[in-house]
Amino acid sequence: MKHVFIIGSKGIPAKYGGFETFVEYLTKRKVSEDITYHVSCLGENNDEFYYNNARCFNVKVPDVGSAKAVLYDLMSLQECIGYIKENNLNNSIVYILACRIGPFFAFYKKKLEKMGIKVFVNPDGHEWKRSKWNYWIKRYWKFSERLMVKHADLLVCDSRGIESYIQNEYRHYRSKTTFIAYGADVKASSLADNNAKLVDWYRQHQVRPFEYYLIVGRFVPENNYELMIREFMASNTKKDLVIISNVEQNAFYQQLLEKTRFDHDPRIKFVGTVYDQELLKKIREQAYGYLHGHEVGGTNPSLLEALASTRINLLLDVVFNKEVGADGALYFTKEQGSLSQLINMADQYTQEEIELLGAKAKNRIIKEYSWDKIVSHYEQLFLDS
Repeated sequence: MKHVFIIGSKGIPAKYGGFETFVEYLTKRKVSEDITYHVSCLGENNDEFYYNNARCFNVKVPDVGSAKAVLYDLMSLQECIGYIKENNLNNSIVYILACRIGPFFAFYKKKLEKMGIKVFVNPDGHEWKRSKWNYWIKRYWKFSERLMVKHADLLVCDSRGIESYIQNEYRHYRSKTTFIAYGADVKASSLADNNAKLVDWYRQHQVRPFEYYLIVGRFVPENNYELMIREFMASNTKKDLVIISNVEQNAFYQQLLEKTRFDHDPRIKFVGTVYDQELLKKIREQAYGYLHGHEVGGTNPSLLEALASTRINLLLDVVFNKEVGADGALYFTKEQGSLSQLINMADQYTQEEIELLGAKAKNRIIKEYSWDKIVSHYEQLFLDS
């Protein structure tokens, strides 16, 4: 039996972001009877429970501000080591999601090495580039990344762009890397067109099916909200721009408002978050087009979900997005007029052109990013290691 300990996500059942959804599918779609998963979960207690046939262990972490995530990973790692020792496990892997604990990693890695345990790391994206961090936190992320790359037995990259970056940036470490993508499903939403929840949502936000472009993503500057809103406002489209995000009336929101005056354009609609996944999938399916401005990091889950559901996808032209979208999407640059002209062009598409582009997008997901394929790759990796 291969025991795989997964730390770094907030845990399952998934309520949060990409890593949590990944762990949810990895455990739910498990095929091999020769793997047991142990999943660290950020909790209010230190209880154990089983979910998707995985052993889940809560880790209660004191509130220490921005260092809480680092402490959570360290406490999770200690829990793993204790459990492995207590149960005399030697055929095990610890899989760490993200590079938060670099300065402490060598100490724990040495311990695990003596126990015959391998440590894999998912380096995630370019966390050190995110604008939400101050100078010192960015420095910490970069330093932490370097140390985790240096000491990991294997780096599992969910983007070829990230794998290439790791190999080039840290080539002197000669680190071992592999590429396994993130996943998505092309299964249609279970909601009917006349579903009461859907109809109410449209009515509440004064939006009509197939008469809106859509953005779904974290409300942070590096996702290029200013660029997309400014360009949308400069376009001739009569359609709305529906923005599903965790928008708060914060400094970024105020700056965006002052720079773009989007409140003067009735097409721009911030509608808050949508936690109901079937409703969100249906909203994606009934969008005329999807705008994606992410430029930091690897394979973005919201992009995969858009390609699986929305027929016209307009993506910022960066290596990570082109790798995923390939010929199933349209691309814009940061140059003034690039996106607005693309929107004007997309508005003129025939039904045949729309269907063709949508089919190419779905085909990208089926061929390269289906969860069954991703889970199979992971199981093969764990069993062969």
